Amino acid sequence: MDYACDAPPVDRELVDFAVRLAGRAGQMSARGFFSEGWHGHLKEDGSEFTDIDVAVEELIRDELSLHVPDDGVFGEEGGATSGSSGRRWIIDPINGTKYFTHRVPLFSNDLAYEDEHGPAIGVINMPMRQQMIVAGRGLGCWVLPGPDPDLRTGHRARVTERTSLGGAWTLMHNPAGWPEELLSALHRRVLLVPSTGMIAALVTGRADAGIIAGPPMGYEDVAPMPVIVTEAGGRVTDLGGASVLEGDMSVLVTNGGLHDEFLQLVKGLPRSRDYRALLHGD
Repeated sequence: MDYACDAPPVDRELVDFAVRLAGRAGQMSARGFFSEGWHGHLKEDGSEFTDIDVAVEELIRDELSLHVPDDGVFGEEGGATSGSSGRRWIIDPINGTKYFTHRVPLFSNDLAYEDEHGPAIGVINMPMRQQMIVAGRGLGCWVLPGPDPDLRTGHRARVTERTSLGGAWTLMHNPAGWPEELLSALHRRVLLVPSTGMIAALVTGRADAGIIAGPPMGYEDVAPMPVIVTEAGGRVTDLGGASVLEGDMSVLVTNGGLHDEFLQLVKGLPRSRDYRALLHGD
């Protein structure tokens, strides 16, 4: 599902609703971060979730059923709920659960909305940083500060204008899962640095590019990216150049001007390794 730049702008009131909803999710997850009594659990695939993940998603689902009852919903914890409108909300209640469970304040609450034209709203809320990144199709991308985010208090987000690949500031996510070939190819040309809020750093001009390789992302992880990155002037695909929502769930985000060079640099390279084998001494 590609981002339709020529599609009509999304309803501003719907963006305001998404901001309020993500803000409430952030307040709940922040309270949970500092509280005791919740438990962590393992899914069948070995990934983690907590009681707070479930509670935050239930909060969002309850609000959606109240305000947009005909829309479908897909959530990381609760799966898919069909709707009759042809529109859909995607929820990642706590993106970065491992950070959350280890009391590292780098998680986010992610929300996306898709209509008949494709991706329409993207929200990445970072409650511990008191910063929200939100974009609406045709309305731009905004940075909202403070504990009670509001579009009226935000400022426009914009990517860098760098045109030289050499030395480009490039964020990397989950390098433990990267194969040596990918690391080496990038290390020779760009400045690789650890990721702490990759999309936020890109759209606020604090990085020129970002790469997610290793184990594939979930759809809920990448769903907010097309609107946010494109509305800030950037570009996002998988590492092969396919739509990030329909590709192999690797991610390449850039300021746009560097994108084709990055794709050429990583063309044909493996994108993942079994790093878990190292944990067992294999």
